[in-house]
Amino acid sequence: MKKSKVSVVTGASKGIGNAIAKRLNNDGYHIVAVDVNDPESADFASSDGITFIKCDVTNDESVNKLFSTVVEKFGTVDVLVNNAGIIRDNMIWNMPQQDFDSVVDVNLKGTWLMCKAASVIMKEKCTGSIINIASRAWLGNAGQTNYAASKAGVVALTRVLSLELGRYGVAVNAVAPGLIDTPMTRKLPADVLEKLILAQPTRKIGSPDDVAHAVAFLADSRTSFINGQVIYVDGGKSVASNMV
Repeated sequence: MKKSKVSVVTGASKGIGNAIAKRLNNDGYHIVAVDVNDPESADFASSDGITFIKCDVTNDESVNKLFSTVVEKFGTVDVLVNNAGIIRDNMIWNMPQQDFDSVVDVNLKGTWLMCKAASVIMKEKCTGSIINIASRAWLGNAGQTNYAASKAGVVALTRVLSLELGRYGVAVNAVAPGLIDTPMTRKLPADVLEKLILAQPTRKIGSPDDVAHAVAFLADSRTSFINGQVIYVDGGKSVASNMV
């Protein structure tokens, strides 16, 4: 099947980004899967309608080269999903400054650089959708001063861009996942993971597909009047953010 629209998805080699790429591909998008690492999933790497491009989202030259390549090969960008992100958790008194800088650099600056490059293309054609992957953690999590601050920045960035780009027919929204079953989550000690699950109102962990479905909803042209919003995919944890 010929893919008529193009979606760029960052952090796409595994986890949530991989699920988003596959879901949008199934919805008819040609996917430009972006990651600083080579794809780890064989079925993903060989999927029809998915082109992998290596890119460091923290580097403006790398980002600009990415979008130049995408426009040259596919003509445009219809949807951008900023999913690339890292975590370096620690209590503030134990957190090296480097861990703060690197998390903000990838999670916030990287999202900003990608949005900047995509906005030029989308503004020119007066249509498009940008979906930033934030996190429920922006509401506050102990041990995540760097991560929570970076994701709060993503939420603020989303709101401002919805004002700047809305008049050009470009919708900018965010999806804020909670506890999701990813390779990163599986590395947690069993007792820690159990405690986190019990702290969820639903008493269960979410899947990458849960996040991908929310992204697909916002990417759909039929929901283009939704702008500047944050959709939580967290089993209700954001409602009771003080639960431990």
